[in-house]
Amino acid sequence: MSGISIFMYHQVGRFPEMREHRASYCDTDRFRGHMRYLKFIGANVMSMSAAVAALQGQHPIPPRAVVLTFDDGCENFYENALPILQEYGFPAIVYAIAGMTGKSAQWLAASGHPTPPLMTDARLREVAASGIEIGSHAYDHIHLAGLPESALRHEVSDSKRRLEDALGRTVEHFCYPYGSHDLAAILATAEAGYRSAVTCQRGAATPDFDVLALPRKGVSYGDDAIGFAWKLHMKNKPKGLALSRAHVPGRQ
Repeated sequence: MSGISIFMYHQVGRFPEMREHRASYCDTDRFRGHMRYLKFIGANVMSMSAAVAALQGQHPIPPRAVVLTFDDGCENFYENALPILQEYGFPAIVYAIAGMTGKSAQWLAASGHPTPPLMTDARLREVAASGIEIGSHAYDHIHLAGLPESALRHEVSDSKRRLEDALGRTVEHFCYPYGSHDLAAILATAEAGYRSAVTCQRGAATPDFDVLALPRKGVSYGDDAIGFAWKLHMKNKPKGLALSRAHVPGRQ
C-alpha cells in the first residue's frame, strides 16, 4: 500500500555538534540537500491538508509523497528554512505553540541548549500569507498523556482558538508535544475539530492510520542526503497507540 512520508523538523540553522536532542536541529546546508534530493527524484511534496485528503480517499496518494513539518515555530524557520522552501516551491506546515508565540524555547534550557526565539503572531501571519500552513502544537508545550480533562481541553481546544484569533484563519492540524498522546488526547483533538494530528512514532502514513495519530519520520542532526534518502524510502510500520481507526472508539 502506498504511503506518505511525513518528515519532522524543528530548528534549521548553524549549530555546534549536538549529543542530545539531535532531532531538534538541522544544518541549513543539509536541509537544502534534503530539498534538492526531493526535487531530483520528483517527490510529490504535499501540504498537510492535501495529504489528509489523500489518506481519507478523496484522491489517490501520489508516488513518492512527502509532507514537511516543523515543530515549535522557531524564528529560524523564517530565517533559514522558508527561503529554501520557496526556492524549491515546496509547501510545509509549522506547528506553533499558542501560549508561547514571541517568547523562547525555554524547555531546552534544562539540558543546557540555547533557547531560540519563537515566531511572533505577526511573523506567523506573514508565514501563513506565504502559503505555509500553521497548525497547533498545544498551548504550553507539555506532555498531554494523562492530563486531567480540563487541562487537556485547554491545551487542545484553547490553543486552536488562540491561534485562529491571532492568524485570522482556521487552524486544522495538531501536533502532540513530545509525541505524548493517549486515547483521551486523540478524542480531544477530534472534539476540537482538527482534521489531523501527528505523533513522533516512526514510519510512513497510510490510509490504515487514524488521521489523528499519524506517524512521522524524524530528521536528526546527523542526517546527510544519504540518511535522509534512507528514511524517505524505509517501509517499516510503526507500533504504538491507536494507529488504526479501528482502535479508536468512535473513529471508525
